[in-house]
Amino acid sequence: MKKRLMSLALLSALLLQLLSGCAAGTQESAQPSVAPSAPAAETASPEPSETEPAQPGPITVTDQAGREVTLEAPAEKIVSCYYLVTASLLTLGQKDKIVGIEMKASSRELYKLCAPEFLDLPGVGSGKETNVEAIAALEPDLVLLPKKQLEAAETLTGLGIPTAVVEPETYESFCALLNMLGELCGCEDEAAELTTYYDGVVDRVTGLTKDVEKPAVYLAGEASWLRTCAGRMYQREMIEMAGGSCVSQDIEGRTWADVSAEQLAAWDPEVIFAVQYAEYTLDDIRNDGALAGIKAVAEDRLYTVPSEIEAWDYPQPSSILGLLWMTHILHPDLVSEEDYVKEAQQFYQTYFGIEVTREQIGVA
Repeated sequence: MKKRLMSLALLSALLLQLLSGCAAGTQESAQPSVAPSAPAAETASPEPSETEPAQPGPITVTDQAGREVTLEAPAEKIVSCYYLVTASLLTLGQKDKIVGIEMKASSRELYKLCAPEFLDLPGVGSGKETNVEAIAALEPDLVLLPKKQLEAAETLTGLGIPTAVVEPETYESFCALLNMLGELCGCEDEAAELTTYYDGVVDRVTGLTKDVEKPAVYLAGEASWLRTCAGRMYQREMIEMAGGSCVSQDIEGRTWADVSAEQLAAWDPEVIFAVQYAEYTLDDIRNDGALAGIKAVAEDRLYTVPSEIEAWDYPQPSSILGLLWMTHILHPDLVSEEDYVKEAQQFYQTYFGIEVTREQIGVA
């Protein structure tokens, strides 16, 4: 009898261990495994292959530099060296996976509001440099770098650290970035929900502005008001979706381009937008005598793209709010101030878990 009791005890312990293993496996899997045909507890002598849940296979994506990136499982330790990517990861609910971040994170108002712990993370890269040694020391299972750091990406890959390169310089490529992050991080549903929201707003705005008269718009860049977006940049698309005509649309490339005062005067834009991170003021533009005859200056139709939290013209999640703001400025009868303010407050509450004021989103 004693031996029988011991045998039963050992069998019970074994079954409990197997059942616990199944439960843990289900929680860690990106998608639930197919349930076994019979509960483990009813199997007299279960084989390990019959009780362990089916494991997901490797994840392979093509990054935005055309490189193949493979992970054995959804990323759990991520290094993001690009603000646009970090902000996107936040909207996808991946905040707790980030172990390293882009440099100058302490300057990001968004992080202070919704992810203050980011301020203590090691800053290991940017669009200009990447600290390969510091990244490797963090032992990440995924690194995300801007295309400018392609060489560093190859170095990290050579060290056995999966590294994806991103270049979200158009609306289409930004949405593709979100879907790629969804695959790599095991949050495909969240990515699909977010891109569906974006497509809905874009469809709504372009539907409203489809047949309107489109004013000529000039977007002034960071270092100078005589620097503007090229024709293949995200900002040009935003202007056109908002019902404007981007005067610099014929400039080739995907980078900011220098122009002369004479060229700007020849374009004669009706509206001038300055980026939120500009190193000059709107008064500097107003006081430039070479621009005095331009319609936008003469009629004082000069505006700074919001907000106090982050720049809404970047190819990042909040750019959808920049689109609504631009539409309001160009066509206030189609999108009111109340409309875009309400949308912005709901956006930050839904995707970042924070409540923001009108002042924070750039409304005095």
